[in-house]
Amino acid sequence: MPHKIRLLETGFADAYFNMGLDEAILESVSRGDALPTLRFYGWNPKAISIGYFQGARQELDVKACSSKGVDIVRRITGGGAVFHDSELTYSIVIPETHPLARASIIDSYGWICSGLVRGFEILGLKTQFSPINDIVWEGKKISGNAQTRRLSCILQHGTVLLDVDVDEMFSLLLVPKEKAAGKMIADVKERVCSLSIALGRKVGFKETQDAMRQGFGQALDMDFSKEEPRAGEVERACRLGTEKFSSESWIYKR
Repeated sequence: MPHKIRLLETGFADAYFNMGLDEAILESVSRGDALPTLRFYGWNPKAISIGYFQGARQELDVKACSSKGVDIVRRITGGGAVFHDSELTYSIVIPETHPLARASIIDSYGWICSGLVRGFEILGLKTQFSPINDIVWEGKKISGNAQTRRLSCILQHGTVLLDVDVDEMFSLLLVPKEKAAGKMIADVKERVCSLSIALGRKVGFKETQDAMRQGFGQALDMDFSKEEPRAGEVERACRLGTEKFSSESWIYKR
């Protein structure tokens, strides 16, 4: 029997609201107030999200981010710094007791990412899940994912790169002095790819969102109930965005 999943397509928002809404959805699903939820969204303005265990001042050129109007936000998930520019982001929240949940972290990543792999296939790309948390096309990373387990739920979110500007990304990161920035940029350009590069054409947000929605539905046997975020979730997301995710005490806690 298909799994009933709430589908939210929330469009573009700033980094603080986006991270606040992911956490608000986590709380709703945990309480049983909402179905397991798949959400698609974008970022405006551009942002860099750092992993929960990273130090913002150790990873980022904070002044460069400020001067270029790039928001900085700390995620509740681990992993490295991610530059959010031309991309589709998804998040999925499911209880740990749900049939879609997997006890093993790697199994869980692979199972959820199978929805993305199927979405890429719909777009015309043959991709593979690359443990622990990437999806690659011809050996190049095209999607990165992060996960946390809180409130008896799994929250996983990740990106699908529509375009990638490695030079701009490195202008916002701190590069260790012992490493040559030019070589690092060249290496990343060799290892990272985008949909537009892989397909040889411009790929838009909506086209990608539609393909990934179909991919999740087919790979994970999801029956979607398309909804809007609840008023309480939006209110909670705004409060979390203001009081937590945009606060210096949270961003610079490490």
